[in-house]
Amino acid sequence: MAAAATMAAAARELVLRAGASDMEEEEGPLGGGPGLQEPLQLGELDITSDEFILDEVDVHIQANLEDELVKEALKTGVDLRHYSKQVELELQQIEQKSIRDYIQESENIASLHNQITACDAVLERMEQMLGAFQSDLSSISSEIRTLQEQSGAMNIRLRNRQAVRGKLGELVDGLVVPSALVTAILEAPVTEPRFLEQLQELDAKAAAVREQEARGTAACADVRGVLDRLRVKAVTKIREFILQKIYSFRKPMTNYQIPQTALLKYRFFYQFLLGNERATAKEMRDEYVETLSKIYLSYYRSYLGRLMKVQYEEVAEKDDLMGVEDTAKKGFFSKPSLRSRNTIFTLGTRGSVISPTELEAPILVPHTAQRGDQRYPFEALFRSQHYALLDNSCREYLFICEFFVVSGPAAHDLFHAVMGRTLNMTLKHLESYLADCYDAIAVFLCIHIVLRFRNIAAKRDVPALDRYWEQVLALLWPRFELILEMNVQSVRSTDPQRLGGLDTRPHYITRRYAEFSSALVSINQTIPNERTMQLLGQLQVEVENFVLRVAAEFSSRKEQLVFLINNYDMMLGVLMERAADDSKEVESFQQLLNARTQEFIEELLSPPFGGLVAFVKEAESLIERGQAERLRGEEARVTQLIRGFGSSWKSSVESLSQDVMRSFTNFRNGTSIIQGALTQLIQLYHRFHRVLSQPQLRALPARAELINIHHLMVELKKHKPNF
Repeated sequence: MAAAATMAAAARELVLRAGASDMEEEEGPLGGGPGLQEPLQLGELDITSDEFILDEVDVHIQANLEDELVKEALKTGVDLRHYSKQVELELQQIEQKSIRDYIQESENIASLHNQITACDAVLERMEQMLGAFQSDLSSISSEIRTLQEQSGAMNIRLRNRQAVRGKLGELVDGLVVPSALVTAILEAPVTEPRFLEQLQELDAKAAAVREQEARGTAACADVRGVLDRLRVKAVTKIREFILQKIYSFRKPMTNYQIPQTALLKYRFFYQFLLGNERATAKEMRDEYVETLSKIYLSYYRSYLGRLMKVQYEEVAEKDDLMGVEDTAKKGFFSKPSLRSRNTIFTLGTRGSVISPTELEAPILVPHTAQRGDQRYPFEALFRSQHYALLDNSCREYLFICEFFVVSGPAAHDLFHAVMGRTLNMTLKHLESYLADCYDAIAVFLCIHIVLRFRNIAAKRDVPALDRYWEQVLALLWPRFELILEMNVQSVRSTDPQRLGGLDTRPHYITRRYAEFSSALVSINQTIPNERTMQLLGQLQVEVENFVLRVAAEFSSRKEQLVFLINNYDMMLGVLMERAADDSKEVESFQQLLNARTQEFIEELLSPPFGGLVAFVKEAESLIERGQAERLRGEEARVTQLIRGFGSSWKSSVESLSQDVMRSFTNFRNGTSIIQGALTQLIQLYHRFHRVLSQPQLRALPARAELINIHHLMVELKKHKPNF
């Protein structure tokens, strides 16, 4: 219907704009009188309106033209005036029909109006009720907040009262002295567990009372008297118990580790004295220090005196030096039984004293050794003495720290108060002994014993002996260096002409050096010390010079070389038994031995084969300089050499082998020299063959008499000795 109305309005507008001025007057929609004229209501198409806008008119026209009904009417050529009247008529009919419908439903509409009015009244009452309810809720909310505030305040008061009750309960519990505590302190023996438990309770209560008194708590006065009497009783019983244990140390043949263990079991006793009766605690500590100090001093003085009685009777003296003539003491370097005397320059089994198993072995028992007629070197006595000192000192230091509740410098001071006199006595004894000690191996072994014991003490976390170890080393090192320098000086000042008859066998001084050096090198390998290696280097230089001085006493170069080789070989062999193959001493003597051996081989081949050697060297020199033509004048000499070698080489080799085996004491070394000499002889004859192959000597008739080189090698192998 709206589209039809719009189309009618559009039609009217088109009519008006076409210039139609004779439009008939229409009656009103309700059939008004003919003389009543109403203005045409064009709405938005009213061009007389002040709000009319041409642009909007164009828009409405365009929109109406796009309507489907308008398009259909325009296409079919409908008369717009007629169509507009038809539409208006239809509108009037529809309007009249709608009015009739409203009239028919007037009762229902009136009823609906009454119902709506009633609903409005109900909703108004509901609104009033909800408003009253909202007011009630706001008042309840304020009451809840008030209750919450009151509850929070009550909770705070409750917590405060509970805190006060807890503090007050602790205070009362700390001040109240139960009957069980009184009974245990007064009647129970100190060794019973309940005495220790109640003593701890008494200590806690005494500490609590002192704390509360400092805060001004008046209730402390009520229990102070009771606690003081209990404390005095406990201190008295504890003092008697500790003194009894300390006095038990003084009994002869007492194993003082047993009372120490008992004291550690009740170490809280001393802590109680320290916290409640410092004067008594100091008395106990001083009594312990005085008693144990005397016991240790007496024990170690007695043990040390008895221990020195089982030392070897024969010890090194100031004349027992490396460079002293062997005639000064007959049989000095023989190998006596270790039960009867000590050794000077030979290590033997003495080095086992620093092995892990022997180092911490049980200490020596002097009276048992005397009963079995056993004797020991000084380093064994030194190890036993200091192992006992180490073991007891570690145990004592740990006991002091645990029982007397000390650590750091305080523990060091208390330890030295107990062990100081014993350590000083031990140092004085060592200093006195070293003043007349000339056994460098013993002193060096003692140094390494100290180094190992120092490491053991460090592993046991006992630093109290560090200063003592340094003092012992300060005594041992200078003495060791002095003895070593005395030996160096003795070798340096030795006059070979005063040594009596000489032979080419290894000299006893070099044997002393070899044994002594290998001993020190093998000991020093475990914990290397550069100072020791420097001193050994000085001694080695002096021994090498000594060997050269003695060798110069022989008239022939061959004897000199035999003497040098025998001594170098002996020293090298002894060193290699104990020292590492790559040590400086081994490398040095190996080089010296190789050089002298090569020189001796040349000296050995010179008498029987000297002419052959000289000719080969001269010929090779001429060939190298390009003067081989001069060899043509050597036919006679070459012929004589060929025939002389062929006739005498076997006897010469046999004589050479016998001479070598007689000259060298080490058969293995002699065999090596013979092998080297035969190898050099083969090389020499091979070089002789190459010289004769030169064009100048190739036509020499005597070349047919040359021995085949392979045949010579086979024959020479028969002369190689086997050992």
